[in-house]
Formats: sequence, C-alpha cells, structure tokens
Amino acid sequence: MSRQAAPRPSGRGGAAGCAALVAAALLFAAVFIVRPYVMVPAGHRAVLFSLSGGTLSRQLGEGTHLIVPGVQTPVFYDVRTRTYTMSATHWEGEVKGDDSLTALTSDGQTVKIDISVRFHPDGANIFRLHQRVGPTYVSKIIRPEIRSKARAVVAEHTVQEVYSTKREAIEQRIADQLTASLKQNDILVDEVLLRNVEFSAAYAAAVEQKQIAQQNAQRMQYVLLKAQAEKKQKILEAQGEARSIELRGRAIAQSARVVQYEYARKLAPNVTAIITDGRTVSVPFAGRPAPPR
Repeated sequence: MSRQAAPRPSGRGGAAGCAALVAAALLFAAVFIVRPYVMVPAGHRAVLFSLSGGTLSRQLGEGTHLIVPGVQTPVFYDVRTRTYTMSATHWEGEVKGDDSLTALTSDGQTVKIDISVRFHPDGANIFRLHQRVGPTYVSKIIRPEIRSKARAVVAEHTVQEVYSTKREAIEQRIADQLTASLKQNDILVDEVLLRNVEFSAAYAAAVEQKQIAQQNAQRMQYVLLKAQAEKKQKILEAQGEARSIELRGRAIAQSARVVQYEYARKLAPNVTAIITDGRTVSVPFAGRPAPPR
C-alpha cells in the first residue's frame, strides 16, 4: 500500500503567518515599550506637556488615557490634602533640624512658633499651576507664603495674645491671608495650626518672676482677708460680751433693789418708802393697800 505525501504549505500562507507575528510583535512593542497611554493613580492629576505646543489646557483625571508617545509627556500632581510643617523638633517637618518660625510681636518680643498648614492643589486647574510654578510649588510658593503671612499677623499682636488670649483668632487670620494669597496660584488652604509658641529666655524669666510676684500678692491678700475676718470676729465677740455684762449688771441691780425692799419690809412693816440708788421707792403697808400720795 503506497503512502501519499502530505501537502506542503504554500509560500503565500507562510508569508501571511510571518506578517501576523511581526504585527503582533510591533503591537506589543507599541503597547508595552512605546506606551501610547498613561495611567493616572487615585488622588492625582496629569498635565500633558506637548513638544509642539507646551502645556496643554487638557488635564487627565484618574484612570487610563491615550496619549501621543514621543510628543505628549504627562506630569503628575498629587491633589490630596497634605501638611507642611515648620517645627523646632528635628525629625518633624519638611526641613530637618530647627525649622520653627521666628517672629516679632507688636510689643517687641521675639517668639518661636511651630506651625502646620494643611492644603491641596485645586484639582480642576492643575494645568495652570503647572504653567505658573511647576511641580516645585511647595518650596517656591507654600513655604515663603507661610513665613511671610505668619510673621505679618504675629506682628499685629502682643506676646500674651499670641501665647494665649487670641491664639485661635491669630490662626484664623493667618489662614484667611494664606487662602487669599495661595488661591491665586490654584492652591487651596484647609487649616492652619499654631502648634507651639516659645519665648526668648529673658522674657520667659520675666514671666516667671511676674507669676511668682502674683502668687505672693495673692498669698498676702489671703493673709489680710483672714486677719480682717478674725478681727471682725473678735469685735463681734467683744460686743456680745459687753452686752452680756450689761444685761447681767442690770439683772444684779434689779435683784439688789428687791432684796433691799424685802429686808426693809421685814424690819419695818409700816415703812412707806425706801431710798435706793438715789431714788425713792414707795413701799405698800403690810396687809393693807398703800396710802395715797
């Protein structure tokens, strides 16, 4: 039994298969090497920069977007809320070391302030922020504006107001001024916090001495009030004792006249009057009414 030879593939079919493999390879290269798309992570925006026209007003939101590779380049911006801190603590804040804000109050006192500002770029206008400032907007705008506005507001208040009495109002005023200033560059301020306020060594010593003097004055005031209360109590006690003596004296005098009367009546039943304390007292006859005067 003879074997029949298997048919050979034609040259045209082989060429089509090779072309398909080349096309697949080129597609793979286009997708995974040239990358004609961009993926924008959550909480970010992408600004397209074109080699031909500069920054495009069209910006990309979260998700996957097609771009022209080699012509359009994406620049990513984080639009989530972040905190910029200037602190004396070495491990806090953007700048390591003592980065606290030094300011002068209206009464000439130097204070060091730890301040934190919460902010985020305006996600709808990232392209304008990119055109005006660029990705380094924190060092170019955020930091200088915080220092400038905080110092200006602190200079309007006394050291006591900065430390305690108007601290919240100062925070709000700094926030208001930063909001107006940074909004011009499409940066939105969420909150301003004055985290710590320190005085100069000389002023701290003066405050301590003042507190000691106030405590001593309060102690002396207490002593004086206590002495006055004790004096008033003794006066009241003395007045009560004098009144008691007066009442006892009257009672004794009254008792003495009664004794004299009884004594005179027993000695002389017919006595009609006795003299006591310089006064004449009528005495009734024993057993009969007193005669008319």
